[in-house]
Amino acid sequence: MAIVAGVDFGTLSVRVSIVDSQRGRLGTAVEEYPLHRKREDPDYATQAHADHMRALAAATRKAVASAGITGEQIEAIALDTTGSSVVPVDAEMQPVNEYYLWCDHRAHEEAQQITALAHAENLEAIEWCGGVYSHEWGFAKLLHWLRHNLDKRERFASAFEHCDMVAATLCGITDPRQAKRSVCAMGHKWMWNPKWGGLPPQEFLSKLDPLFDGVRDKLAGEYQTSDHLAGRLAPQWASELGLRPGIPVPVGAFDAHWDALGAGCREGDVVNVVGTSTCIIAMARETDLIPGVCGIVPGSVHPHFTGIEAGLSATGDIFEAIARRAGVKVSALAQGLENYRAGQTGLLRLSWDNGDRTVLVNPELGGVTLGWNLIHTAQDELFAAIEGTAFHTRIILERMAEHGVRVDRVINAGGIPQNNPVLNQVYANVLGKPVLVPAGVPTSLGSGIFAMLAAGAYATVEEAQAALCLEFTVCTPDPVAAAIYERLFPLYRKAYFALGTRTAPPAALGEVLPELRKIASKVCST
Repeated sequence: MAIVAGVDFGTLSVRVSIVDSQRGRLGTAVEEYPLHRKREDPDYATQAHADHMRALAAATRKAVASAGITGEQIEAIALDTTGSSVVPVDAEMQPVNEYYLWCDHRAHEEAQQITALAHAENLEAIEWCGGVYSHEWGFAKLLHWLRHNLDKRERFASAFEHCDMVAATLCGITDPRQAKRSVCAMGHKWMWNPKWGGLPPQEFLSKLDPLFDGVRDKLAGEYQTSDHLAGRLAPQWASELGLRPGIPVPVGAFDAHWDALGAGCREGDVVNVVGTSTCIIAMARETDLIPGVCGIVPGSVHPHFTGIEAGLSATGDIFEAIARRAGVKVSALAQGLENYRAGQTGLLRLSWDNGDRTVLVNPELGGVTLGWNLIHTAQDELFAAIEGTAFHTRIILERMAEHGVRVDRVINAGGIPQNNPVLNQVYANVLGKPVLVPAGVPTSLGSGIFAMLAAGAYATVEEAQAALCLEFTVCTPDPVAAAIYERLFPLYRKAYFALGTRTAPPAALGEVLPELRKIASKVCST
């Protein structure tokens, strides 16, 4: 028997779960931290490392207390975080600035420059991240920071993803070269891959901007999958967390990737980790290039499979924005949505309010709703937004399937599906597949799985999943609703590709509004 701590850093809070190898989750605690925004710059989003570490210490102590155990009984601690959330550090691993959080979108120009030069130089790495480098990813954020922080550049020694920075801090590492780097984080966001010897060549990076001279060496180190250790818990942080010093800390990863394993992901599954945004995670023994899909990285989800990542740049954030504009909470606006029928609103809503992560990888887009009339309500828009995120998800899953990724099962994980049966049913109807929903909150169970491996409680991910993962509830497609969505999806797909790319060929959209009216009229008359 073993007891471990699984940690999940989200956008606004950290969750710590105490997990027993035989009894499952014993206790959980959540601690919030501030997200720094600027009204004059909606792309700005930062957080402080010190805030993260204070919250982690508080949540760990509360979780241990809620589990009814002592900190001395914890045998390992593992953590996942958001990403790409990037912090520049000095030569002693001290932050030089706050994290550029994953949802900080200031690096538009830098991402476009990376994409253009990568194609001009025939850089293979760009093809393995969907053909477009995103403003949400590491090199773009780091270059933006270097360009806009002249007074701090001299202190810059390296940069770290959030998961690697927290693990190094817990292990007492003070030399950037001694810190382990996550294959998951660096592979999906920094174009790292053993296929071409790691990071892109220095020649390419220097040609991008002389500010990147020497940056490849500054990002050097040991890149590992999460079945390896980042180190062991240092006495200082053992005291802060109330745990025993010396317990193992495995190499971390991104939250969605471990959430997928915590939700029971296996080969042939696609997991929609639905929260403020959506990360779509799959894994395969072998896979090839998938245009528009933002990451294909060996060992990033499961150490022995190739991880595949895609997603939506906003999901829950869209629902929140609709409710905020209506002056109510989402929970209040959602009351009665169970009575809505497929297509009844006559609205078609494209989920681009925060840009497009996959498959267009275009940050310049904005939300689009087609079909408005004078009596539509905010609740109508909310239901159409749920339908729209489901349609967008279908576009991504079809792209993955076209390029050989098995989609045998669809699992809806993350924070929203456990509390939104309407969303799960709409997704099942739109995707035409049963949607499995963990019967409980799987968040931080993925961290628990890797903590169990580090503690030696289980030999494989699969063994730990069998013991720790939750049962599923299943939403099966409603044939009537699914048939309506089969009529609506071609309209969504046409609008998605016609409006989403500057270079899109001309497309006749004149049928969209009449068809929306026709479908809505038929639904409402039956």
